[in-house]
Amino acid sequence: MAGEMIVQAACHCKRVRFEATLTDGLNTARRCNCSFCRMRGAVVVSASGVRIVSGEDSLGEYQFNTKTAKHYFCLGCGIYTHHQRRSNPGQLGVNVACVDGASPFDFRELQVNDGINHPRDMGAGARARIAGILRYEPTGD
Repeated sequence: MAGEMIVQAACHCKRVRFEATLTDGLNTARRCNCSFCRMRGAVVVSASGVRIVSGEDSLGEYQFNTKTAKHYFCLGCGIYTHHQRRSNPGQLGVNVACVDGASPFDFRELQVNDGINHPRDMGAGARARIAGILRYEPTGD
């Protein structure tokens, strides 16, 4: 999947259903090693927009540290659906596991961004760094 595309997505219990406009299909899939993402464990893709189709009243929001990023999750099942980025508040990240027909296990290799050393904490001109590569090797059928 490449190029901007609109996908359908939902949390586990399907209370929160949404459409996401992905900036480059699933090509931006990645993980992050910051304290929150490390515990959350989600694979995320970049999105230019999210439209809640149903269940907006079941959507919770979590913020921490600088309170720039906004992380959204279903109040029913607890699944993280999407977030507004700290590094670029005009951009969103969407949980791949919520996207219809997609799975975090679709990716053999994923870039892991260095969220521990976030560019916004490193001073003017700092750039995002890659912390490593996460690999998934299926054992077979």
